Amino acid sequence: MSIRPLPFLLLFALLAGCDDTSQAPLLGTLEWDRIGLPAEASETILAWRVNEGDRVQAGQLLLELDPRRLDARLLEAKGDVAQVQARLEELNNGARTETVDAARASLNRNRAALVDAERTYQRIEALYQRRQVAIAELDRARATRDQARAAVSNTDAQLRELTNGTRPEQIEQATALLQASQGRLAQLEVSREHLSLRAPRTGRVDALPFKPGDQPPQNAELVSLLVGEAPYARVYIPASVRPHFTIGDRLRVQVEGVGDAFDARIRSIASESSFTPYFALTGDDASRLVYRAELLLEGEAARQLPAGLPVQAMVPENEQR
Repeated sequence: MSIRPLPFLLLFALLAGCDDTSQAPLLGTLEWDRIGLPAEASETILAWRVNEGDRVQAGQLLLELDPRRLDARLLEAKGDVAQVQARLEELNNGARTETVDAARASLNRNRAALVDAERTYQRIEALYQRRQVAIAELDRARATRDQARAAVSNTDAQLRELTNGTRPEQIEQATALLQASQGRLAQLEVSREHLSLRAPRTGRVDALPFKPGDQPPQNAELVSLLVGEAPYARVYIPASVRPHFTIGDRLRVQVEGVGDAFDARIRSIASESSFTPYFALTGDDASRLVYRAELLLEGEAARQLPAGLPVQAMVPENEQR
């Protein structure tokens, strides 16, 4: 069955004729750029330093979390760093003079014992050759001499180990261990600083979900800040009139409960469409596709407006298409 295109073309033309940008307002809400500050650790809130609605400056203290648990971990980490650093210094300095002297004295003692053991073995061997002693006596003298030789070799190796200094591999291992310990300490120090929550940007405190004494879970939002120089209107442009709007266009925005309208300009338009949100439904708009846009409001009065108010945006009469 063939489809006649004429009725559909007429319907499309009628709908297009109804899309008058000068009469159909763009509906939406007033918004501010929002920053949520999370809890990096699950600790008790000690005190708030601000209230909801306060203006805050970048770096201003907002709240403090209980630092005792993290302070204990910091002390432990500092002790680990000090221990590893002392070990590295010991390896770099080498053995103490007293230790070297003690090893040298042990070597001399063992050498003297070896000389005595050699002479004893020679006398016993001569007596054995004349069959004046049993072979067991000869075996014991030989064993004593061999033990004395081994003792000399052992103490000589210990002395050379002390006098030759530390192996480079040991110093490298100790250096790597020190760097790892210092890294853990630095990480804990940063976490400790974040227990005193500070504003990352100038703005206004929008919400404080918890109160002093609460212990929020890790990553819970502790503070919500409204930031930016001015609020913006988030409106929805119907697909039928989307080609008439570009970034930088100027519109007039009427805010619910405010007498005067505000000048605004389009700062962004979504590249992908979506269905009309429930609060922007008017008549047959429920089945229409829209493009979300953000309109930056101008003027000092706009900076005093709260977020969440309904808005309507219209093209100024002198710029209607």
